[in-house]
Amino acid sequence: MAHSSTHTHESNTKRIWLVFVILSVVTLVEVVLGILKPDFLIDYTFLSMKLLNWIFIILTLYKAYYIAWAFMHLEGEAKGLRRAIVWTSVFLIAYLLFILLIEGDYVYEVFRNNKVAWDF
Repeated sequence: MAHSSTHTHESNTKRIWLVFVILSVVTLVEVVLGILKPDFLIDYTFLSMKLLNWIFIILTLYKAYYIAWAFMHLEGEAKGLRRAIVWTSVFLIAYLLFILLIEGDYVYEVFRNNKVAWDF
């Protein structure tokens, strides 16, 4: 039995433009916030870090996730594989942020209280 060799080609032009627009908007928001640096985002802190820095981290993680979703074709993969990739990355990044914030705050407090000199 012969298989049919007719294949319809789907155009991904709309999807490519959608990905381009979403990533461009997120990047534009990052650039505008980086240039303007609104006072209410710089004056307040959460977990020893300014809110503006948290926004940058969240937007960067979103872009990384969306790039993996669109360009690594994760949306077409099985649910288990998607979860394994995404949740592993989320936990590793959260752990890295936790360690960096805790250790960085400790080092800052040690130097601020003059227990160790700033000259290396």
